[in-house]
Amino acid sequence: MMPELYAQADRSLLRRYLLAGYVLMIVYASLSPFAGWQASAQTVVEVLTSPLGQAYTAFDAMANWLAYLPLGMLLALNLSTRLKPLNSVWLATLAALALSLLMEYLQMYLPMRAAANVDVLNNGLGALCGSVLAVLIAPQPWFARATEWRIALFQRGTGVDFGLALVMLWMFAQINPSLPMLGNVFLTEAAGRIASFSPQQFSLWASAAVACNLLLIGLLLQTLFRIRRHVAAALLLMLSVVALGKFITAAVLLRSWALMLWLNGEAVLGLLAGLALTGASFWLPRSVLLWAALATSVAYLALAAGVLDSAAPAAAMRLYHWHYGHLRNFNWMSQIASAVFPVLLVIYLAWARRRIMNVEEKDQ
Repeated sequence: MMPELYAQADRSLLRRYLLAGYVLMIVYASLSPFAGWQASAQTVVEVLTSPLGQAYTAFDAMANWLAYLPLGMLLALNLSTRLKPLNSVWLATLAALALSLLMEYLQMYLPMRAAANVDVLNNGLGALCGSVLAVLIAPQPWFARATEWRIALFQRGTGVDFGLALVMLWMFAQINPSLPMLGNVFLTEAAGRIASFSPQQFSLWASAAVACNLLLIGLLLQTLFRIRRHVAAALLLMLSVVALGKFITAAVLLRSWALMLWLNGEAVLGLLAGLALTGASFWLPRSVLLWAALATSVAYLALAAGVLDSAAPAAAMRLYHWHYGHLRNFNWMSQIASAVFPVLLVIYLAWARRRIMNVEEKDQ
C-alpha cells in the first residue's frame, strides 16, 4: 500500500462516523423507551456489589457480549491510528466500560429497565474481545488492500465518508424482516391471513414509497463512485445482501407462516419502478442529481409521514416467535433509521455540493 494511501486511511472519517452511530444505537437500546424517569431506591454502589447472575439468562449474557463487541472493534480501530496496539485495546475497553457504567446508572431511574453489574461485566468482555480482534485485523495485508480498494473506487473530498456511513445506515434499516422489502410500514399478523391481493388491498402509495427509497440510495451512490457505471453493480449487490439478510433474520426470528411476508406485491412493483428510475437517472448531470435527490427525499418523507399508516413496532412483535425486548428495540431503531436517512441525505448533499459540482466540471 502506498504511503499516500496510508495517510488517506489515517485521515478517514468513516470509522468515526460508524463509531458515533453505534454509540447512539447503544444509548437508544439501553434507555428505550425513555419514559417514566423516577428516583431510584438503589445506589450505583449497591448495584455493582450485588451478587452476580440474579434473574440472568444465557441469552442476556450473549446479547450484552455481542452488543459491545462491535463497539470495542470500532474504538480500537479509531485508536490504532495513533496508539500502539496494546494501548488501543486497553483504552477501547475502558471507554466501553465507562459507557456501560453510564447506561446502567441511568437505567436505575427507569422502572422498565433493570440495572445489573453482570451487564457491565459482559459488556466489558465483549468490548475487550472486539478490540483484540480489531488490532489483530488492522495489520493484515487484506485489510490494507480493502482500504486501498475503497480509496480507489470512491471519490475523495468533502462528505465522502459521511455518504458511505449513510449507505451502511440504509442497509441496516432494510434488514428488519418485519418491514416489507425497502418499505417503512411494519407488517402485522393480519397480513399473514391474506391469500391474495385484491385491488382494495394493494397500495400504490406503498409501491411509490419503495421506489423512492430505492431511488434515494441509487442517487446517493452516484455521488460517491468515481465511475457512475459501477453504481448498477453496487446497487444490485446491496439489494442481494439486503434480501439475503432479510431471509436469514426472518428464518431465525419470525414464525414459519411469516417467513416471506417481507416480499409482497407492493414491494415487487416498487422495486421494479425504483430500478427503472435509478437507471434513467444515470443520464442526469451530477448537478441535477442533487435536485433529484432533494425532491425524492421530500416525496419519501411525505409518503412515510403523511400518506402511509405506519403501525407501531409493537404490532409487528406478533410475527416473532422470539419474545425478548431486544427485538422491539431493533424494530424501533430500524424505523428511526428509515425516517432519518432522507434527512441526513439532504444534509450530506448540501455539505458535499461543491465537491459534486467539481467532479462534474472535471468530467466535462
